[in-house]
This record gives sequence, structure tokens and C-alpha cells, in this order.
Amino acid sequence: MKVDWVWAIRETGATMESYGESTAKLHAAGVATGHSGSAPSANSKKGESRIRRWQVGDVKVTSIMESADKIPWAPLFSPDTAEHYKKYDWLVPNFITPEGMIILAVQAFVLEVRGKRIVVDTCVGNDRERALPQCADMQTAFLEDFKSAGFDPEAIDFVLCTHLHFDHCGWNTKLENGRWVPTFPKARYLFGRKEWSYWQHVLQEKTEDVRHILDSVQPIIDAGLADFVDTNHKLMDEIWLEPSHGHTPGHVSVHVSSRGQEAVVTGDVFHNPIQFPEPEICSAACVDKNMSQQTRREFIARYGNTPVRFFAIHFNEPVGRVVNDAKGCRFATD
Repeated sequence: MKVDWVWAIRETGATMESYGESTAKLHAAGVATGHSGSAPSANSKKGESRIRRWQVGDVKVTSIMESADKIPWAPLFSPDTAEHYKKYDWLVPNFITPEGMIILAVQAFVLEVRGKRIVVDTCVGNDRERALPQCADMQTAFLEDFKSAGFDPEAIDFVLCTHLHFDHCGWNTKLENGRWVPTFPKARYLFGRKEWSYWQHVLQEKTEDVRHILDSVQPIIDAGLADFVDTNHKLMDEIWLEPSHGHTPGHVSVHVSSRGQEAVVTGDVFHNPIQFPEPEICSAACVDKNMSQQTRREFIARYGNTPVRFFAIHFNEPVGRVVNDAKGCRFATD
């Protein structure tokens, strides 16, 4: 969700240049800056600590939620649409508060099938320098929750990022003895080739805050754990990528199909369910707003009134189906 740092940068004027070439080089080398490397105790860590499970045929899906914050309508969405939620009573209180605050979750999904474990999107992460205050130097129990859910970070086979905004790749790495090291050291990290091309351009032009690339993506590449894949890459018979460009140029969703059941991990195609009845509402983060709108409309047309379930990274109640009837289009939770 690019909005978190885009609007903060616009307010502060921060760019990669702010950190200087020496800091950038340290980050690129995997050296953490701005932190002592000493982690607080597990008891002092805060976060959502919500673990939930579903089944899609033979594929087990587990959500490990890092956070679920109430944030103002703007700047995530245009202030011109701030009253629109009042038209849809089903949005309150699970997705929007009665006062119009958006409940924005950040969570990872772990897919298990045929002995393989795949982590989809790795949240914000701890100990990071970030432009948005509530995401800076976070100290959550996400990794402890990950383990308590039954997952050993060293037993993960693949890590898949739907795109490379900071709240989808953070736990790719962890801070260890002052350096950013892979959190899942035996996994192959799958990054979209088209997505990485976009971020290489951003790195070269130095027009945006790229701290998350330097501390959460570059160390994976340096460790030789990254694979760059096409936007329709098939991971296995049950799991493949589905192009869903717009939010970022290389954004993908993850399609799951097993024993006649289907689901899609939608990444940032949708940030809030209000975008089902009003797909024209874009987040401030969308790189190509017209394409983002088109992708949402295509998803609604393709999957509306079908048994296909959506697993939405930023939804407080993340799993449901698209219903389109006389009452309009809505997200019906499981």
C-alpha cells in the first residue's frame, strides 16, 4: 500500500537523497541504520496478534495479522468520497467505524499444500525507518505469532510478494546483530520481474522513499534467494499468479484452486470493501489509477456471484465473496 509513504513524502519532501549516498550504500550492503539492533522483549511488543485459518480444497490458508489500525479516510482515499460509506450499512463496523475511520489491516497469508509452505506478503516488519509514524520502528509480536501458528521460519519454501510496497515485504528480513538478514533463510523469494523493473527505475531516479527496498528486498537479492518471475507464473498445480496491474505496474494476485474450490489473494487490488460498489475509488497509492479501476471492475465481473473467495490483505475481516444483486455490489464475508 504505497499511500503510507507517498503522502508522508509529499508532506515532508523526503526522498532517497535525504539519507545521503553513504546511508544508501550501508542499506544496500545490508547494514541497518538508526537502530541499536537490540530487540525489546516479547512481552513489550504490541500488535493485532490475530491468527485465523481457512481451507480451499486441499490448500490450508492461515492469516497472521500484524496490525489493524483505525486511520482517517483521507489521504488513503479522496476526501471528496469521505461520506460515501454511509450509503452501505454493511461496511460498519467491521471495515469502517460509524465515525468514518477506515480499519486498515496488515496481514500475511500462509498457504500449505502438498508439503509446501508459501508466505504471501510479509507486512511492515519491526525496527524499520519509515516515513509514516505508525509504521516507523514498529515492535509487534508478528514473528512470535508466526511461530505460534505452527510455522518455523526456516521451514518456509517460498515467499511471494504481490508487489513491493513496504507493507507487503517488510518481514522478508529481520534485524540481527545490526544487519538485515533473511527471515526465511531457506525459502526462495518470488518477486515479479515487471515489478522489480519498476523499482529499479525508482532507485535510479531517486524520486521516492526506497528505504523498504534497501532493507527488505536488496538483502534478499544479495543473499542469492530471489527469483524474478513473470506475472502469470505457475508455482504449482494449485497456485499461480494472476496479473492485476494498476496499483503498481507489476502488481499480481495469487490464484488458488483445489478440488473444485477457488480463491484469490488480492494484494492491493482492494484496500477497503467500499471499492466493490464504487470501484472508481482509488487509493492515493495507485501508480496508474485508470488501470487500477479497470482491474477492480474486471475482478468484480469475473468473480462476482461465484463461489470464488477473496483473501484481502488490508481487510479487517479478510475473507469473503463478491455479491452483485438488486442491492448492489458488496463484499460478503465468510
